[in-house]
Amino acid sequence: MIEITDIKVRVFRHKTRKHKDSAGHSHPGPLRDTTQAMITISASDGTQGHAFGAAEAMRPHVIENYVKTVYLRQNPFDRERLWHELAHWQRGSADQLTDRTLALADMALHDLIGRHLDMPVHKLLGGVRDRIPAYASTMCGDELEGGLATPEDYARYAEWLVQRGYKAIKLHTWMPPVSWAPNVKADLKACAAVREAVGPDMPLMLDAFHWYDRLSALELGRGLEKLGYYWFEEPMDEQSMSSYRWLASQLDIPVIGPESAGGKYFNRAEWIVSRACDVMRTGVIDVGGIGAAIKTASLAEAFGINCEVHSPGAGSLAVLGAIKNTTWYERGLLHPFIDYDEPPEYLNAIVDPLDDDGMVPLPCGPGLGEDINFDYIDDNLVSTQ
Repeated sequence: MIEITDIKVRVFRHKTRKHKDSAGHSHPGPLRDTTQAMITISASDGTQGHAFGAAEAMRPHVIENYVKTVYLRQNPFDRERLWHELAHWQRGSADQLTDRTLALADMALHDLIGRHLDMPVHKLLGGVRDRIPAYASTMCGDELEGGLATPEDYARYAEWLVQRGYKAIKLHTWMPPVSWAPNVKADLKACAAVREAVGPDMPLMLDAFHWYDRLSALELGRGLEKLGYYWFEEPMDEQSMSSYRWLASQLDIPVIGPESAGGKYFNRAEWIVSRACDVMRTGVIDVGGIGAAIKTASLAEAFGINCEVHSPGAGSLAVLGAIKNTTWYERGLLHPFIDYDEPPEYLNAIVDPLDDDGMVPLPCGPGLGEDINFDYIDDNLVSTQ
């Protein structure tokens, strides 16, 4: 038997052209320095597992008092027990131990187990597929010339995305800090321009302003129905499940959710039985880890509902490779000014290359399959804990 002997977080610098707004959306901008963190879980046989995330989710207080308290000297294969024991600390942590921290620890633990067994995580979870079609997920609209500032910009970029090989496209339209956003009519103009550009058969989705009121969301949804859109995502605050139950009852277009609502898979079960969504949404970071995302998908499967995984990355690919009731990989966020295929400095290669058929192959390396540039991380350390 092996046991967990150490948990370490390395915070390091790297350069990026992505800038965040108050809602956490990425936008292109000048090259700048930023920080990233990597949690590493070490086992007694020398195996290590890793996961990347925001340094704020892996603060020393949280790692020392909660993650290490639960994980150290434990068998990493007891990951379900460890997840529940760590989740139990959330109530008494004064909201310091977040679902995001839970997810990062869980991802590193899965990576460790996969590396120990020399197997990809998605195979350990019960592999369903070896590749999956990708939809292009755009960044939010902006006010940059030649960016995503006008409906014509969206249409032009959509044509490029089709040529690039994507099987579907999801738009994120304009949201604050864009000076005139939100605006339902502007959203529909962009959606109409993209439909005109790519033709009637391309699956298109919309992820709209997250704080529209009910009537604005309904107006937008009915406009999308006329345009033949594939799904409608997060137009309102997801803390109001009743608003989504009302919206889904009014529309024929499938409503997908929840993405950002808390409550892990427990709350998503309530969305299903309340008929607040037509397609279930889960995400490794959103629900507290890989295991919790798999549970969400299983809930949806029991009700005959598809479960689509939010956000790109190694954790998402592990889940997508292990569940049957899903269709797409969300690849992005994409923008005319950002080269998504260029790996960040701390990776030797991206984990989700797009092949000529518009498919993303699932990683075949051990664990989560990320090709990490450990030398770069060590050479650019800000802190180690």
